[in-house]
Amino acid sequence: MSLPADPAGGSHWFFRGMRGIFSLPAIILMSAFVGFCGFAVEAGVPFGETVFMTGMIWALPAKVLLVGSILAGASLPAAFITVALSSIRLMPMVAALIPEIRTEKTPTWLLLLLSHFIAITAYVFTMERIRDVPREHRVAFFAGFGITVTGANIVLVAVLYSTVSQLPAMVAGALFFLTPVYFLTSIWASTRERAGRIAMVIGLGLGPLFHQVAPEFDILYAGVVGGTLAFLADRAWKARSAS
Repeated sequence: MSLPADPAGGSHWFFRGMRGIFSLPAIILMSAFVGFCGFAVEAGVPFGETVFMTGMIWALPAKVLLVGSILAGASLPAAFITVALSSIRLMPMVAALIPEIRTEKTPTWLLLLLSHFIAITAYVFTMERIRDVPREHRVAFFAGFGITVTGANIVLVAVLYSTVSQLPAMVAGALFFLTPVYFLTSIWASTRERAGRIAMVIGLGLGPLFHQVAPEFDILYAGVVGGTLAFLADRAWKARSAS
C-alpha cells in the first residue's frame, strides 16, 4: 500500500536522495573508483576518455572489463561483446526498480534517462529505502542519489587521474585491489540464484585458462562457458533434489 501524499515536495526527496552519497554503499563504490582510476592510468587510457567512461558506462564492472580488454589487446568487436554481455545483467534490476518508482504521470523519457543510473549500488540503496518514500516522490529520490553518485565519481576520477600514479606502490596496489574486490563482492551479494554464484566460481577458475589459450577473448569465453556450465549444473541440482 502506497504512503499518503507528502507535503515536503519533490525537491525535499531529491536532496534526501543526494544525502545517500554519505552511505556505506556509496563510499565503498567511490573507494573502488579510486582503484579503477589507477587501473585506467596503468592501462594508458587518456584523461578525457577515462572521465567520459566514468559517466557514460555507468557500471564499474563494465568499465573494468573494457579496460581489461584494452590491456589484453582485444579487438573492438570482442570488447564490445564483452561489455554488452556484462551490462545485460542490469536489465532485471531496471525491470524490478522502475515499477517501484514510477507513477502514471511519470514521463517515459524521464524513466529512460534515469535507467542509465541503475547499477548494483543504486539498485541496492534504493530498494532498501524506497518503501519509506511516498510514491509520487520516488523518482526524485532515486534521481537525487543516482545523479549525485555518478557526478561525484566523475569528479573523483578527474581529480585523482594525475596524482594516482604518484602514490606509493603499496597504497596504489591496495586501492587497485578495491576494484576486483568490489566487483566480486557486489555481484555475489546481489545474486539471488544459485546458478549465478556457480557461474562466478567456474568463471574465476576458467579465466586464467582461457587467458593462456585465447587472451583476446578470455573474459568472453570464461563468461559464456562458465555461465553455460553453471546453468547445466543448476538444472542437474534441481532435478536431483526433486527426485
